[in-house]
Amino acid sequence: MIAAEGLEKRFPGFTLRVPHLRAKPGRVLAVLGPSGAGKSTLLMLLSGLLPPDAGTITREGPAVYLDQHPYLLERSVLENAAFGLRLKGVPRARAREAALTWLSRVGLEALAPRPARGLSGGERVRLALARALATEPKTLLLDEPTANLDPANVARVEALIREEKARGRAIVLVTHNLFQAKRLADRALFLLGGEVVEEGPAPAFFNSPKDPRTRAFLSGEMVW
Repeated sequence: MIAAEGLEKRFPGFTLRVPHLRAKPGRVLAVLGPSGAGKSTLLMLLSGLLPPDAGTITREGPAVYLDQHPYLLERSVLENAAFGLRLKGVPRARAREAALTWLSRVGLEALAPRPARGLSGGERVRLALARALATEPKTLLLDEPTANLDPANVARVEALIREEKARGRAIVLVTHNLFQAKRLADRALFLLGGEVVEEGPAPAFFNSPKDPRTRAFLSGEMVW
């Protein structure tokens, strides 16, 4: 589980405030909102990449943040997949063996010896997921993991998210794709201008939102 209470992060001209957040094992929390609402900042706070200016964050086990443009090393696909384990001190042979298992799960085992920088966009995302999952995090923090992917790769990544949810991982998913959020989320949170407008169970959030700004956003209207 990962939880936040009274969370604040202040920048010149912008403040993110999240009074309460909880992502539970085996559940997907979708974070929605227009560009500039603070969604990526929230993930970076939850991961520990940014320190909060106020509030507390509780992590039960490690959390991994996956950027929408994952950085790949100038190494093979296999070495990239094993890199997180090597950072944790796992011996090279064991790390490569575990990485191969995860590459098989994401459909990239045949590409293991190839240079990672030559992968397509969908393959790069799946490799980044394999690298993250190989370290066995308790929580996945995903920032637009299917942005700019074709439908086939979107389906593959969503299948992986469902599998990891079924394995008991807590998942926080930032997405602009409302249909994806409806397919995957157990709960949804709407951010606007750094403030939480509405949060709740996904069926009620999408079918009968309480706040008019949420209703406007879900209907495709411009919300500021």
